[in-house]
Amino acid sequence: MTEKGQTSEEMETEISEQQDEAVTADTVQDEAVEVEEQVTLTEEELKDAEIEELKAKLQDEENRRLRVLADLDNARRRATLDKEALQKYRSQEVLTNLVPVLDNFERGLSVKVESDDAKSLLTGMEMVYRSLEEALKSSGLTEIEAAGIEFDPNYHQAVMTDSDENFPSGSVLEVLQKGYTLKDRVLRPAMVKVNE
Repeated sequence: MTEKGQTSEEMETEISEQQDEAVTADTVQDEAVEVEEQVTLTEEELKDAEIEELKAKLQDEENRRLRVLADLDNARRRATLDKEALQKYRSQEVLTNLVPVLDNFERGLSVKVESDDAKSLLTGMEMVYRSLEEALKSSGLTEIEAAGIEFDPNYHQAVMTDSDENFPSGSVLEVLQKGYTLKDRVLRPAMVKVNE
């Protein structure tokens, strides 16, 4: 019986070991499946993360490309506007230099003459003055209106004030020097006397 007891104990031990091995094998197999799933999930997560990173880089490059295109478009627009302004105001320097010539002609024409020679000279000066005035107008030079209108600091330069009850306060009483504009740009403001 002792031998049978040992044998049964040995058998129980052996069976117990076999069960432990079977449980361990099942556990190892289950763990291997879990590890494989984790590796698979980790690979998928890595792929997803890489895809997201590539999408972000693509979006950044697209934004950069759009900014460069916008900058290029703005540079073209500025160049076009500069070219148009240059074309529009190309005669500004010449006209600025000719405005004092107009002033001198007007002063010369305001002189009272008595002799026939002086009258014929004055007639010639008037013809030259009108021709010059027409040429300057065709280039875009315009006289600034001032007498009798309200003072505008954009177009008028007040150098004197006076008080006249016949005119409203802030109106121009007298033009001391004519002002001129080239298209929409002031070349020289009109020097005026303003009513208080």
